[in-house]
Formats: sequence, C-alpha cells, structure tokens
Amino acid sequence: MSADVEHPRTADLQLERVLHALSDPIRLQIVRNLANCESLACGAMDYPVAKSTLSHHLRVLRLSGLTHTDIVGTQRFISLRHDDIENRFPGLLAVIGAVRDPQHSAH
Repeated sequence: MSADVEHPRTADLQLERVLHALSDPIRLQIVRNLANCESLACGAMDYPVAKSTLSHHLRVLRLSGLTHTDIVGTQRFISLRHDDIENRFPGLLAVIGAVRDPQHSAH
C-alpha cells in the first residue's frame, strides 16, 4: 500500500464535487466536526456507520477537496482544507455551519 494519497489542487476544486460531497448528512457532520480540529485520527471518529462506509465517506470528502489526509505510520489523520476551500469558494464553510471558533488558532 502506498503512503501517498491523492488530493486535488486548490485550483482544481469543483463546486459540483464539493456540493455532492456535502449532500450526505454524515459527510456534512464530518466537515462540521473538523472545523475546529487541527486533525482527527480516523480511528477516533465515531459515526453510526460501518468502518467501510466511513472510509468511503472520507474518500469522497478527500477527492472533492474538502479534507486532507496525512498518513503517519498505520494511522490516517484527517483535516479540513479550510483555507483552500475559503479561497476557492468564499463563505461556503460559514453557510454549511463549518466555521472555526474565534478562539481556535489554525496557524
């Protein structure tokens, strides 16, 4: 298994793919939950779906450009591509309720 994971470039993000990814309630909740996290381990995610289904949801989010996956050893850490999304689609995260807490420091 390769340690490389495919991520679209910011310039290649397509609104249709992003909106499709956000159309599922589980994926929307994942994005909202990631809004105030630097990253979250896949194993720490607790959603009412099978692991294979969660993996599918995470793949859809990654390929749409909403999330970034880092592989560290045997773990995968997921983070929201907040700045990329905001640059490409200003205000989208606020509209879907995935806004950062003002006390949260992303940098």
